[in-house]
Amino acid sequence: MGTTVFTIANQKGGVGKTTTAVNLSAALADKGVPVLLIDLDPQANATSAVGVEKHEGKSLYGPLRGEGDAQSLIVRTAYAGLDLIPSEEDLAAAEIELAQTENFLLKLKGVLEPVRASGKYRVIMIDCPPALGMLSMNSLAAADYLLIALQCEYLALEGLGQILKNVERLRTAGVNAGLELGGVVMTMFDGRTNLSRQVVDEVKSHLADKVFAAVIPRTVRLSEAPSFGKTIFAYDATNPGAIAYKALAKEVMDRFQLRG
Repeated sequence: MGTTVFTIANQKGGVGKTTTAVNLSAALADKGVPVLLIDLDPQANATSAVGVEKHEGKSLYGPLRGEGDAQSLIVRTAYAGLDLIPSEEDLAAAEIELAQTENFLLKLKGVLEPVRASGKYRVIMIDCPPALGMLSMNSLAAADYLLIALQCEYLALEGLGQILKNVERLRTAGVNAGLELGGVVMTMFDGRTNLSRQVVDEVKSHLADKVFAAVIPRTVRLSEAPSFGKTIFAYDATNPGAIAYKALAKEVMDRFQLRG
């Protein structure tokens, strides 16, 4: 089995994208699937959420500019089977600089080729900035599957159409003809409200089998965990959020035939 590359994207911030990238990666690693988490967001929230400190020159900014390689940037996390390529502020400059280079949409794909070829990881999980800029488009060009984190609110569907159009553009332009929508993760679900249930039903009516059955609840502990540099499993293993992410990991393993 080769390496499967997932990108978790949504142009909207605050939708549980990084929370999903971090906790899904940790849950897969815990089930014996070797995972490399790539933090492609200059805010570096995924980096701090797994307890890794930001250091100057340790993001993918250099390799995207043709300086250095991705493999030298990989660090171990405190979680067995989960490695990380961290982010830091300099990655913000890549948003501007990438647009001025040749084949600018394919830079990340090229940078990740040696990592894929090494066969060390079954999964590469990319956490994107909350915008459909150069970095996010590069991640879509490098990925096999897009996973969308979608919050259970009415405005969620507006952004969904936009990101799916971008996927179609990349496919028809031949930038990444094999890119597929891997699935939609419904986040911030509040079982006490009709609204949450209505939004889930509406998304399912549009995308049917693409919506994962595991729905991520809105919990205080889930939003607290990153500030302690911990996954939800290390912070509060019995939390409903931890249980939901474990269920999501099992679905992802089954859907994409991932085994350690």
